[in-house]
Amino acid sequence: GRASPSLAALSQVLRLERSRRTGIVFPLQKLERYLAPGTDTAPFRLFQPGLAALQRAEAFFRSDRGHPIDYVSSAVRMDHAPPPALPEVCFIGRSNVGKSSLIRALFSLAPEVEVRVSKTPGHTKKMNFFKVGKYFTLVDMPGYGYRAPQDFVEMVEAYLQERHNLKRTFLLVDGVVGLQKTDHIAIDMLEEFGIPYVMVLTKIDRASRGLLLKNVLEIQEFVKESTQGCFPQLFLVSSVEFSGVHLLRCFVAHVTGNLPTVEAS
Repeated sequence: GRASPSLAALSQVLRLERSRRTGIVFPLQKLERYLAPGTDTAPFRLFQPGLAALQRAEAFFRSDRGHPIDYVSSAVRMDHAPPPALPEVCFIGRSNVGKSSLIRALFSLAPEVEVRVSKTPGHTKKMNFFKVGKYFTLVDMPGYGYRAPQDFVEMVEAYLQERHNLKRTFLLVDGVVGLQKTDHIAIDMLEEFGIPYVMVLTKIDRASRGLLLKNVLEIQEFVKESTQGCFPQLFLVSSVEFSGVHLLRCFVAHVTGNLPTVEAS
């Protein structure tokens, strides 16, 4: 069943019993207990903020009169993009990976922000810019792969190479199927351009524990052996259950320079 939308707020998550609370805030750590003895767990805990940091991060994603969160504009070319005045993060991924659903979950405490979620893969044809107060901008990029716009490569390559305020790219990977051929093409592009990025595994509520753990370990090994610019810790999320959403908000606030020091829990 669908989780209560109230779990979008950290205060509601904290009311849950400890095991479930950990599973929602730190879903990757919940998998640790099922690892074989001797498995390196360091990549599971590289970014482990305490409660105070999680609460500060949530405030950025909660709109009010003095802190508006707005859809700014859409662009099909870089000369249509808004001025690069704020630190920026962008979200890219295969069509139907759940990218717009995740962005809607991140902005769930600002319900006036309209993030269109389509059941039709490849719906996002433009770069969509969302301004989070005076602090940072979040960009929803067109999906690649199935029904991707013909000029996708030109659009995304230009953005990644020219957007000097881009602080981190979030590469979304389907947690059920793992890395696909089109994902490797995107990874090669990020590596070639020297763009710092992080992988986010989506739809973890749809994967069995065994399948999810298999995909996590395989991707972590790939990141360790075959990438230079990828953050070694994966982020696991469910836009339905809000698992990992609070941690991802905190990481976005951190990489945009709005949480310069994040204490460990």
